[in-house]
Amino acid sequence: MTGTWLKDGDATLDAPLRLFCFAHAGGGGGFFRPWREKLLPEIEVCPVILPGRETRVAEPAHRSMEDLLGPLCEGLAPHLDRPYALFGHSTGAAVAYEVARRFQDDPARAPRRLLVSGRRAPHLAARRPPFAGLADDDFLRVVAELGGTPQEVMRQRDLMRMFLPALRADFHLNESYRPLPGPRLRCPLSGFTGDHDPEVTPLELRLWKTMSEGPFRMRVYDGDHFYLAGLPEPLRTDLLGDLREDIRQTVS
Repeated sequence: MTGTWLKDGDATLDAPLRLFCFAHAGGGGGFFRPWREKLLPEIEVCPVILPGRETRVAEPAHRSMEDLLGPLCEGLAPHLDRPYALFGHSTGAAVAYEVARRFQDDPARAPRRLLVSGRRAPHLAARRPPFAGLADDDFLRVVAELGGTPQEVMRQRDLMRMFLPALRADFHLNESYRPLPGPRLRCPLSGFTGDHDPEVTPLELRLWKTMSEGPFRMRVYDGDHFYLAGLPEPLRTDLLGDLREDIRQTVS
């Protein structure tokens, strides 16, 4: 399955640093496509495509972090041949965190930075009750309330039924996730959130600083859980600021 985790042509540019991006539950690599032109030429955005969506819609989605992490890291490993960072939003933040931990002990493939968005620190309990096991109509209603899925897509019931197994798998992975055994991170860690995000408070985000021995930096923006859609200019400026630090350390 090596190579299927990224879109053809990704991880091929000569940018000084690659940014592997992991979307929210129910999201896909397309969420980060608008970021590409806004961060080049310094940063090559490489959205990660998980099984069960987009070009991999025919593959079964993973329902647990333990099942996902091995194949995911195997698929990403060939693309870690230049400096890179990991960005994850919501459920994607947990995935990015575990990927960073998996590679950090290999000096040649350790991440330069972990960037997390829209998620409380991994050791904190969930605020909402689990709903991955709800009946179809109830489950889709809750998904619609969370946002992140275009309303025109939600209204296409046959289409939503086709995506339902992957959606349920994503939320089951999210609801069952607990930090895997292992040491703390050592790389710098950046946290981002919207000031009206119902899924995480600034205090809950700030507790990510306990997850790494490296420096921690946090920013809060105007917006809700999907404040980052399209890469607004304040977020773009801050991302470039953090990642330029990593580039400078790479070449120094």
